[in-house]
Amino acid sequence: MKTGNKTDRILYMAFPQPDYSKSEVKRAGFALINSKSTKAEREKALTVLTNWRACHGYPLNTFQATLRTRLKRLNFQKAFVAQRLKRMPTIIKKLERFKTMKLSTMQDIGGLRAIVSSLDNVSELEGSYLSDRRFPHELVRSDDYIEKPKDDGYRSIHLVYKYNNKLVPAYNGLQIELQIRTKLQHIWATAVETMGTYLGQSLKSGEGETKWRDFFALASSAFAYIEKTPPVPKYAKLNKVETFKALAHIERDIDGLNVMSGFSFALSIIPKRSGKSSYYHLIILDTKNKKVDITSYAKKDIKKASRDYTEAEKDAEVKKVEPVLVSAGDLRSLKTAYPNFFLDVGDFIGKVTSIIDKSKKMP
Repeated sequence: MKTGNKTDRILYMAFPQPDYSKSEVKRAGFALINSKSTKAEREKALTVLTNWRACHGYPLNTFQATLRTRLKRLNFQKAFVAQRLKRMPTIIKKLERFKTMKLSTMQDIGGLRAIVSSLDNVSELEGSYLSDRRFPHELVRSDDYIEKPKDDGYRSIHLVYKYNNKLVPAYNGLQIELQIRTKLQHIWATAVETMGTYLGQSLKSGEGETKWRDFFALASSAFAYIEKTPPVPKYAKLNKVETFKALAHIERDIDGLNVMSGFSFALSIIPKRSGKSSYYHLIILDTKNKKVDITSYAKKDIKKASRDYTEAEKDAEVKKVEPVLVSAGDLRSLKTAYPNFFLDVGDFIGKVTSIIDKSKKMP
């Protein structure tokens, strides 16, 4: 198979390629959520899923390179880029929640995120994609959760593309989801995930204690007023003053910030392998033992990284740890892009504290 140049050929050989047809992937998805599946059927389905997920690494890498080029061209100095392959338990849980969803067409197995400084930056970056007629990949859908926030408070821009490259057709049709959000929106989203980890509840999926979900929804609505964007739908009747005061009230009622401060302990961060060539990072959060193990891999070692990721997930349920395979640069960039895996809610606490202080001065 020919690709553009020698580097492309080396990269292409380094990445896993699809071993199964889309119909086989589809059947594997059904087997994973079918209570009547035999042990052998489930093991085969997990093997198919492992390969299918790993195959998203190549198009994800391509999209990250394009994104970084765009950010550089737009001169966004303080932007962060992160990518991840969706965790296997999360994939299965999503199939269980959405019964009509097919594993072969799940849009966010490969996820890419751009965290920028302002709403103007969000609009400019989004526009650079939507207006680019030379971009070879097919736009499947576009969702604006900033103008139309989700009921739980989630706010971001989502662009979903089907990969299309005549030189590397093996990956054509795989979908990649690009999220574009401001730092304030990112602070909120990762705080929700961190609290979900602490509570052992998937708050981001609409599960868990109502009081905490209401707290985060109100916080998001307050953040929206700060950014001068539409509030969360269920709090749309509240003006800015009322929203700030409602947030202060519910925070006081659940002692939210003190609770979050209490579990935001100093983790022991253990890098097992790193260096200038590091590109992928397998992060394993162990809240019980208060540590984070980080194993780093060169770009050419994606197959080993994927295998290690799968093995870590097999042990996750027993060891009560949370693994994820990401790419986001050095350790500092990792902590900025994925603060939830470092139990870091400091920025969120600071922002909510500021809002509560302001609410006390409001009439």
